Amino acid sequence: MITDLGIEECKEFLSKNYLGHLGYISGKDPFVTTITLFYDASENSILSYAAIGHKIMAMRNNNRVTLHVENVQSIQEWSSVLIHGIFEEIEGSAAKKYLHKFAQGVQDTIEKLKGEKPKFISDFSGRLQKRDMPIIYRIKINGITGKIRTLKT
Repeated sequence: MITDLGIEECKEFLSKNYLGHLGYISGKDPFVTTITLFYDASENSILSYAAIGHKIMAMRNNNRVTLHVENVQSIQEWSSVLIHGIFEEIEGSAAKKYLHKFAQGVQDTIEKLKGEKPKFISDFSGRLQKRDMPIIYRIKINGITGKIRTLKT
């Protein structure tokens, strides 16, 4: 049985996950890549970071993005949330604050899910190629929908 998730259920689902698939447009082509994320409930947004590259340059040119987060136990049992939002780059002293918030949030999520707490951002997210400050960004959520498939009981 497939049913819709309500908005609050979608937010609860996001708070329990830290990986998702980010969709963005570069030129005329769509791209999807896996990202590490933190759902910031206080601002109803997604936090993440990346080194400067294709993804960041594309989102600077077209800031409309989508994010898909899923949890699949089997073909018969899964849940999925889809977000439509706006990419917003965070700069200056705020970037450091949000990077800390992101790292702490992901660490706490992993600890709740797996009972282990990574010590460094590189333990749960891709290593940055340069020692420069990464690009910190958020996705301001404009729309959110979700589905869940469960076995009939």
